[in-house]
Amino acid sequence: MYYGFDIGGTKIEFGAFTPSLDRVATERVPTPGNDYDLLVDAIVDLVNKYDKEFDCQGMVGLGLPGMENADDNSVLTVNIPCANGRFLRQDVETKLNRPVKLDNDANCFALSEAWDESLQDKPSVMGLILGTGFGGGLIYNGKVFSGRNHVAGEVGHMRVPIDAWLLLGENPPMLQCGCGKKGCLDNYLSGRGFELLYEHLYGEHKKAVDIIQAYQTGETNASAFVDLFMEFLAVCFGNLFTAHDPHVVVLGGGLSNFELLYDEIPKRISRYLLPVAKCPEIIKAKYGDAGGVRGAAFLNLPSKG
Repeated sequence: MYYGFDIGGTKIEFGAFTPSLDRVATERVPTPGNDYDLLVDAIVDLVNKYDKEFDCQGMVGLGLPGMENADDNSVLTVNIPCANGRFLRQDVETKLNRPVKLDNDANCFALSEAWDESLQDKPSVMGLILGTGFGGGLIYNGKVFSGRNHVAGEVGHMRVPIDAWLLLGENPPMLQCGCGKKGCLDNYLSGRGFELLYEHLYGEHKKAVDIIQAYQTGETNASAFVDLFMEFLAVCFGNLFTAHDPHVVVLGGGLSNFELLYDEIPKRISRYLLPVAKCPEIIKAKYGDAGGVRGAAFLNLPSKG
């Protein structure tokens, strides 16, 4: 049995999956974000509960908004203050007396999608999240590729490429990122960035959903902005696809529901790729909010190759 935990700032979602990847249990509990011992106990208690229910010793995977330091395995996370700088995986392992996997929630999202039946024959899957922020994960042969420092796939902290920057006119906004640097893609390709760019260009703050609705009714500013944003996105994606050349790209997050993306990006992106390259298949995520807990559980799956 595979156990997955999607540990967020306010709630922990648990899921149990059979070897055939069917979900057979779900439970949610509040995240004790300010008490580390309670956080560890909440995870351990759920594992023990479902071990007893299924009469087995489940394999445990933890997904959270952050990552482990590659050198000392301490956790870096902002949304779960009590876990920051602590050795969460090892502490859970000690209490459960079994190995535990831990990875970034964006990697878990990508892993969940890569193990969908329709994608299991794909050697590489890139997951990109256009939500509150912009992030991603890289899956090769069914396993997360996290790199030397566990930051592979952190595409939100790449800088805006020059061709995209020039699209923003004479005075493009140099937006400050939470990582401490400026110009990160996180602030431009996210839903938040979609709104900030519109406000910069037209001097009016509007929600992303309202901009999209205005575009669909043919409103002038919204139409011009969406056209610019699609080109901006194509430039940025062109860089990512050139570097990683994925077989398929899965989009998640709120902006992934904008159906125009799936028509426009493939049309626009060829001029930002090498002449021999073709745009990979770009599809919408299938599992939505369930992707985090699925992917965390699937951290324990064997590679496909």
